[in-house]
Amino acid sequence: MLYLRNLTYHPSASPNPILNSINLDLESQQLGLIIGPSGSGKSTLLEILSGLAEPTSGSIFWREQELIAEQVQQLAGLVFQFPERHFCGGTILEELRLGHPEIGSDRVKEALTEVGLEHLSLSTPPHALSGGQQRRLALAVQLIRQPHILLLDEPTAGLDWSMRQQLVNLLAKLKQHWMLLVVTHDAGDLLPIADHCWSIQHGELKKIDPIELAAKAKEPLPAV
Repeated sequence: MLYLRNLTYHPSASPNPILNSINLDLESQQLGLIIGPSGSGKSTLLEILSGLAEPTSGSIFWREQELIAEQVQQLAGLVFQFPERHFCGGTILEELRLGHPEIGSDRVKEALTEVGLEHLSLSTPPHALSGGQQRRLALAVQLIRQPHILLLDEPTAGLDWSMRQQLVNLLAKLKQHWMLLVVTHDAGDLLPIADHCWSIQHGELKKIDPIELAAKAKEPLPAV
């Protein structure tokens, strides 16, 4: 289980904290959804949980053990928004093994199978894939590291309706084996598979009911 306690991030150059006393609990095989507008602090929270930034104060616990910075870096795999822009490998195999040349063929095959890309040739260039396949490859790049938590920043951004639905179905499948924490400004497609939801505004995190939120999303617009 992941616990965040009073997590604050207040860079010296910022007049106000970007994250203010964040508290969050999430269990294995659950998907947590954080909803907020651009600039609300949601991407910063993922950067802290992936070890790319250190909180100003507060604690991160994994299975009741408080983690130091080096341990946080081993905890999670982060999939950035528009991850296809960060591909560096010339082939699928090179992309999966970047920074990890020792990874064997079994791990490669397992990661691709998890995301439904096992039918593709390992020599295929990542940029030759469809948008949905590129998002799946980005997930495989993180899964091959076998993280405890999978972090996703706006995973459905820029995808058409069909690709969004395919990605949501894939995340529902991955949730059976991993803990997922997703941040987004538009929760519509992801609400049906969310176990917990929070809203974030100006660095303040508030728990909300995903069922109630989904019901509100289906309400008809008021007559004019």
